[in-house]
Amino acid sequence: MTTTRIILIRHGETLWNKERREMGQLDSPLSEMGHKQAAAIAHRLMQNRFSALYSSDLGRAMQTATYIAQICQKEIIAETDLRERNMGIFQGYTRQEMQEKFPKEWQAYQSENKFDYVIPQGESQRQRLNRSIRIMNTLAERHPAETIVAISHGGILRGFFEYVLGLPPGNERRFRRNNCTYNSFIKTQNAWQLETWGDHSHLLQI
Repeated sequence: MTTTRIILIRHGETLWNKERREMGQLDSPLSEMGHKQAAAIAHRLMQNRFSALYSSDLGRAMQTATYIAQICQKEIIAETDLRERNMGIFQGYTRQEMQEKFPKEWQAYQSENKFDYVIPQGESQRQRLNRSIRIMNTLAERHPAETIVAISHGGILRGFFEYVLGLPPGNERRFRRNNCTYNSFIKTQNAWQLETWGDHSHLLQI
């Protein structure tokens, strides 16, 4: 029986995270805390043997992956499907600014059909989820019986977590997906299981 483990990490805190500003597929550099978080998860991953290091190609993820690459002596493999949801016209704005600038689109974004709502110039939650499932399966098929690390984003983690546990979408208020915590999923015989979620023990001293 072949088991593949993917350690899925959200990037370190960014300046826009602190401002509660929507990044989507735009970018914001890591904050001072984000750099500390990235260094901490890198040292934590030294305790794990893993064969490959993947990262979203967005800057905040690549900045985080760079710490891991240097400390664990791995090359970074950029993967666009690990990107955050494309938030289209909402990118770069706070929630209040979104409501003020795009009231009709905001209403649709908050509607009962929000899972399938395609943000103008962006994508829907369903499209992001399908992309996350596709890339996780691709990575597992590419690395059978191995452990790998992937640096991604909060939305990717949330959607894949719900998918693996069979939860309906929109449960984000029921669990945390903090920056640079340790999360791992394993795939055995075409079935995914959650192994570890939200382990932040390496962040307690920063």
